[in-house]
Amino acid sequence: MSDFVHLRHKTPTHLEQPRELIVACVPMRSNVNVSQIARTASACAVEKMIICGNTSLISKIARDAVSALPISSHRSIGPVLKKLRQNGYTIVGIEQTSNSQNIHHFDFKRRTVLVVGNERLGISDDILALLDYTVEIPVWGLPHSYNAASAANMALYEYCRQFPVG
Repeated sequence: MSDFVHLRHKTPTHLEQPRELIVACVPMRSNVNVSQIARTASACAVEKMIICGNTSLISKIARDAVSALPISSHRSIGPVLKKLRQNGYTIVGIEQTSNSQNIHHFDFKRRTVLVVGNERLGISDDILALLDYTVEIPVWGLPHSYNAASAANMALYEYCRQFPVG
């Protein structure tokens, strides 16, 4: 029997400055995926989340993100990304393209918008044209890509690893 007392559900780590990270989801097929992304985004203390189309959150999955994470809903993402770029954000999509960079070697900028593609279609060509960078997460088996929520969550973790205190 261990003499250690294991604390569960510690209080959140204090950020020295607010995160300048926004998660933007193109229209998604699954409210489950969007809700999982929202839960991780909230746990990472992102600035806000943008959802498009008819997507909505499932509170049992998104948990505290429903009340703690600023979320805005838009019909389309293109105009929103253009405005965010004008406000000094770097626009980064998670997508496998001929120009995508391995996330293991990618240096995120502090002011970043992370664009998450549709589960089946990814990020459309018109939105790809608006991105500053695309990053991909290496895959070593099948299928050839990760689930949209899993990929978003890995990218969020990598951003937070690079900027651990905000």
